[in-house]
Amino acid sequence: MSPTNTRIQTVETDAGPARITWHPAPQQRLVLAVSHGAGGGIEARDLQALAGELPAHGVTVALVEQPWRVAGKKVAPAPKTLDVGWRGIWPALAEAGLPVIAGGRSAGARVACRTAGELGAVAVLALSFPLHPPGRPEKSRADELLGAGVPTLVVQGGNDPFGKPDEFPAGDFELAEVPYGDHGFAVPKRAPLGQDEAVALITGRVVEWTASLG
Repeated sequence: MSPTNTRIQTVETDAGPARITWHPAPQQRLVLAVSHGAGGGIEARDLQALAGELPAHGVTVALVEQPWRVAGKKVAPAPKTLDVGWRGIWPALAEAGLPVIAGGRSAGARVACRTAGELGAVAVLALSFPLHPPGRPEKSRADELLGAGVPTLVVQGGNDPFGKPDEFPAGDFELAEVPYGDHGFAVPKRAPLGQDEAVALITGRVVEWTASLG
């Protein structure tokens, strides 16, 4: 999709101004809204890849920048504040009247899971869900994932220190593994899977999943 098709929208929230970068589908049937993690922005490889691929499949992608990121801060605020920012942008995401998938990577995935039910999301896309802090499996956040209450796809790196695929509990969600991937889906140079192949795995699985949603 040509970058000229993108549109940037600033939305006032109770946590401050947030920003949506729209990548519209020519024939849209769904909106996928995805936000970034606690240490990065919408330039993350997986978010950019989804924005480039999904519009051709009828899915408008809205890349959401939380207020703290728009304000130029380097550290994310508490989870409750992230939820406030996400709630504030939701009316803009739903304005077109299309079904909206709530999504995010890392901390953004947690926000999507926590708020899906109350906001009326039709599904959740959790990229690199941080199941626990690195090295602290006893501090599980599985309850957030299991409590989403809507069809959920988790895309997880096989070597993610925040939770490898085999650490996830059984539950009502689908899990797609990106072999050798870390928390940012980077794969080692020695891996039999190249970086472009890893990213293609992500986009391919999400395209397939969104097709199943209608």
